[in-house]
Amino acid sequence: MNTLSNAVLAVIPARLSSSRLPGKVLLPIGDKSMLQRVYERCLQCKQINQVIIATDHQSIFEHARFFGARVEMTSTDHLSGTDRVAEVAERNESFSHVVNVQADEPFLEPLGVDLLVEVLLESQAPIATLVSYLDDEALISRPSVVKVVRDVFGNALYFSRAAIPFRRDEQSAGERCTYFRHHGIYAFERQALLRIRSMAPGILERCEQLEQLRWLENGLRIMTAVVDGNGPGIDTPADYEAALRFAMQKNL
Repeated sequence: MNTLSNAVLAVIPARLSSSRLPGKVLLPIGDKSMLQRVYERCLQCKQINQVIIATDHQSIFEHARFFGARVEMTSTDHLSGTDRVAEVAERNESFSHVVNVQADEPFLEPLGVDLLVEVLLESQAPIATLVSYLDDEALISRPSVVKVVRDVFGNALYFSRAAIPFRRDEQSAGERCTYFRHHGIYAFERQALLRIRSMAPGILERCEQLEQLRWLENGLRIMTAVVDGNGPGIDTPADYEAALRFAMQKNL
């Protein structure tokens, strides 16, 4: 567990509305809701000192209180989960670092979160995020799968929905190309997170619809931590059905 000088807060932004799967965080996976599973996974992280669910909806607030979570109500005006996390971070001044954990990742690997925090602290970067090796050609070309290229030190150079790096010559370059998939979990220095709220979206973010490009455009370094992968996230009804099958297979 981190000391008070490096106290880490995990915030799970949870909203009820979702264009592709409304109310998904309250959907059951086995005998627990998706949100409860995410919360309990966070409690297993050794590098996390406190876990808070952040929501703007009373039904989520009451559900979180029902299974014993610490939960805070937030503004209904936030345009992103990052903004919701920042509101909670501003109120909780005793934490030096904040992890944004997606509420639709019920199979989150606690060891991956611990690695993320360790990389953030050791690198002294303002932001860190998780990536994994990607070698599935179908996923490489899929826009919904975000790719990232890194420098030799592990800093993110660019995130894209396109297949980056681009293989100009399939025969000569194919084996040399390494692809990384981005997993949407971030760890922040608290002050960097609060700064982000005042940054206006730039042209790169507007083109790709990826908010992390705003941070890169404003000169913030994003360190990456490489993990083996993560369980399936849930964005669509098909994802939810796949998650139910995954939970049954793994007896979760």
